[in-house]
Amino acid sequence: MKTTRQQQDATRRQIVASAVDLMTRQGFDGTTMKDIARAAGIGDATIYKYFPTKDRIVLGYLDDVAHQALADTLQTPGFAGYGLQEKLQRLTDAVLERLLADREFVAQVRGLARRSPLSMLAEPLAARQSLRDAVASFLEAAEASGEIEPCDFKGLAGSLYTDYLAGVVSYWLADTSDEFADTTQLVDLSLGVLVQALRGGLVNRVLQLGGFVLRSQMARMVQHGSGLMGMLHMAQQAMASAPTARAPAPMAAAAASPATTPSQPPRTQRKPRAATPPTEAPAAQPKATPRKKKSAP
Repeated sequence: MKTTRQQQDATRRQIVASAVDLMTRQGFDGTTMKDIARAAGIGDATIYKYFPTKDRIVLGYLDDVAHQALADTLQTPGFAGYGLQEKLQRLTDAVLERLLADREFVAQVRGLARRSPLSMLAEPLAARQSLRDAVASFLEAAEASGEIEPCDFKGLAGSLYTDYLAGVVSYWLADTSDEFADTTQLVDLSLGVLVQALRGGLVNRVLQLGGFVLRSQMARMVQHGSGLMGMLHMAQQAMASAPTARAPAPMAAAAASPATTPSQPPRTQRKPRAATPPTEAPAAQPKATPRKKKSAP
């Protein structure tokens, strides 16, 4: 009997879900393809019609997360009226929200990527291109509205965002602050600095000189204890005090008529962990967005 596309998609999702559950409890090395097939309720040989290896199942999970996060982002009420920074923040938040329930598994994926990077990069993720295209469209909209200076590197920026996102996830996995306040601060500061630079046309000039350096240093920079927070604070203050090339059109219009500015819904509220005492964010920074951690099984 021939299976329909819907049945195949359902089977694929069941395989991925079963693999995530087993690998979270048994580890990647302690889980076999046979274990996953039996947990998913399919034959030992059938699983290979969907995924040839365990590595491909992991990549399938990441692909699903990225696609779902992008869909969540684009379906946010009032999203079309968001500024560039708010759009990038919403997309980043959506990815972390999708990963939150499987945080232990994601930590194993990071370890696997460090141990066998070639196996994780052998097959490109379809969702990676979707993320690049989405970021490029955000930049095009910001450029068309006059929010930022003309941007000559939209495709490159989309690729850099996926690298940035991987760094944020690594930072988030190491974040022990209450409600992941440090990660929230990192995202807010880093994207704020980026948008300020784009408004003055600075990034075009910087990337002409240092695009390769920016990419190669990304993984090293987003580490706890690297001094990144202090650097971002200084960059934010320097850019805030420097004159921009021209005033963004939407912001000027908003100043003239505040009532017409689209309202942005608050970022997702999450309950704090019981085990971790709350920590205070720096006084100069806005209140961190709560994100709850996965409860212990």
